[in-house]
Amino acid sequence: MNAVAKLSRKPLAVAALSVSVLSGCATTANPDDPLEGYNRAMFSFNEQLDKVVVKPAAQAYEFVLPQFVRTGVGNFIGNLEDPWIGLNSLMQGKGADGMSDLMRFFVNSTFGLLGVLDVATEMGLPKHDEDLGQTLGRWGVGEGAYIVLPLFGSRTVRDAVALPADRAGQSPLNIDHVPTRNSYTALRITHVRSTFLGAEKTVDEATIDKYAYTRDFYLEQRRYKVSDGNVTREYENFDARRAPELGEELDMAATAAVERLELNRMGGDKLADSSIRTGN
Repeated sequence: MNAVAKLSRKPLAVAALSVSVLSGCATTANPDDPLEGYNRAMFSFNEQLDKVVVKPAAQAYEFVLPQFVRTGVGNFIGNLEDPWIGLNSLMQGKGADGMSDLMRFFVNSTFGLLGVLDVATEMGLPKHDEDLGQTLGRWGVGEGAYIVLPLFGSRTVRDAVALPADRAGQSPLNIDHVPTRNSYTALRITHVRSTFLGAEKTVDEATIDKYAYTRDFYLEQRRYKVSDGNVTREYENFDARRAPELGEELDMAATAAVERLELNRMGGDKLADSSIRTGN
């Protein structure tokens, strides 16, 4: 009787173990993402909003305006961001970069038709990418948990706290006329979204879990920026192997994802062919 009971328990134990494993996959095992349930729901909301409103506007914007006009719009928006970028560079102790950023703003605003033309780059003043979140990280403020904000998308708690100041600093124009301010905001959002048209198709096709891919990419990108590329990675039992560079990691992940999709497709084709032969 005991032997029979033990044998009958084995399938139940296997089933319970399978359920626990699947449950572990469905819930967060990532210490960076303790809010995964909320984050996934907000990620889906943002995806739907983008699908219904933002993406169609960006597609219309790209269709109506020729490339050189869109380039000018991007230069104008980027020029308004340069003073804030320069200030954050200075606060991070990057004196040369900070002065270069402020000089960019002066040159492009004066000789580049208020920034529509990027004259500064041609003069050897490259554009940088700094914000308050990076400055806080530079001075040791922890990034906190990963969080997805309504409309603004992926952030860490540190970046979310810095967001209001970043938004104000990136748009230094004090526009009292509400319709004009709203129009500029809409133009900025539409232009930025247009620069990513087509990218989501690649992500959708190359990844099984778009949310996890977006989260991991954002966190690695932010850590890379905060450390200015000096990201330390730990590998166990890989003493004789070279840690791949960031670009190599992304290429390897993308290649593996494409191979998995190709294998799944081939498996599906073989199954369909077998069904046809057997008449099922």
